[in-house]
Amino acid sequence: MAMIGLSRLTRAQAQAGWPLLTVAAVALLLPACSTETAPAKARAEAAVPVRVAAAAPASGASDLVVAGTVRLKRETPLGFNTPGRIAAINVREGDRVAAGQVLARLDTTALGAAQASAAAEVVRAGADLKRSEDLFARGWVTAARVEQARASMAAAQARARAAGFDVTLAVLRAPASGVVLARPGEPGQIAQPGQTVLTIGELSQGFVLQVPLADRDAARVKLGQPAQVAIPALGGTALPGTVSEVGARGDDGTGTFRIEVKLPADARLASGQIGQARLALGAAAGAAAASLQVPATAVFSARADEGFVFVLEPVTGRVRQRLVGLGAVESTGVIVTSGLKPGEQVVTSGVDRLRDGQVVTLAKTPAGR
Repeated sequence: MAMIGLSRLTRAQAQAGWPLLTVAAVALLLPACSTETAPAKARAEAAVPVRVAAAAPASGASDLVVAGTVRLKRETPLGFNTPGRIAAINVREGDRVAAGQVLARLDTTALGAAQASAAAEVVRAGADLKRSEDLFARGWVTAARVEQARASMAAAQARARAAGFDVTLAVLRAPASGVVLARPGEPGQIAQPGQTVLTIGELSQGFVLQVPLADRDAARVKLGQPAQVAIPALGGTALPGTVSEVGARGDDGTGTFRIEVKLPADARLASGQIGQARLALGAAAGAAAASLQVPATAVFSARADEGFVFVLEPVTGRVRQRLVGLGAVESTGVIVTSGLKPGEQVVTSGVDRLRDGQVVTLAKTPAGR
């Protein structure tokens, strides 16, 4: 292309009377400009300003903030042992109750009739047993007939005791001093055996914050460890708490484990309030000693336990895409289990604008940061 341009230029210049030496000089300068200034300009345009951070050893410890619900340590649902119509409920939600206080009762008309029937059956079975024993003494019946009468008598007595027990349970009493948390039952309703009529919370057991944790986080929580609990309804002051229970079985629906944080006594606490617990988690069991940590913004195209980062080559000023193994996501960054060496610098900004081998320049940090 340069030769064609030269031939045209030299003919035109020659016809115009230009010196041949000047034409030759122009011809020599054209290729030099095309081969030197274009790459330099391309390199200047390709440099992308980025920020970097060094891959640092991970301690494995982190803080976890998780939301939960305030509950009384012991909340007991109460119900009747037999079906029947609810005759009366003597308390409402929020009422304070004393141990042994009568809370509700069933209509005992049917239960009383059943008890009377059972008592009459005991009398009949007793008379049958006496008659069988008299006949056996005279040799008119066999011993098997007497044993059958005795068995019938025992069965009648058992039914009488059960009927009396049902009558006793037709009255609901408070198992301990506390507060009525819920009243799903109403007078006139037909209650089924075991159906919750009232729920009582025992104030003597105190309040706890129940929080759900993923299995890997629950495994790092220890009984007795301290926690800070913030409850918006009580203001901005954090309450000191202690982990009092760690669930031994995950929820079938969510797979989470329930953790309970015991709260200090405070008259403002109420079951159902929402709070947040800050827990200090120790290192995960089996965590590699050589694990590193990088900012979360450095990782892209993450899937399962792998992802990519751009590693800066200090000598060439270029970045190289690299596959790394990923661990847990902590509040301070992402754990990298493989693919990086301590001290290697990874790009933390603008990774979506980069490609493998891209020339970069370090962005200037604004003053005051």
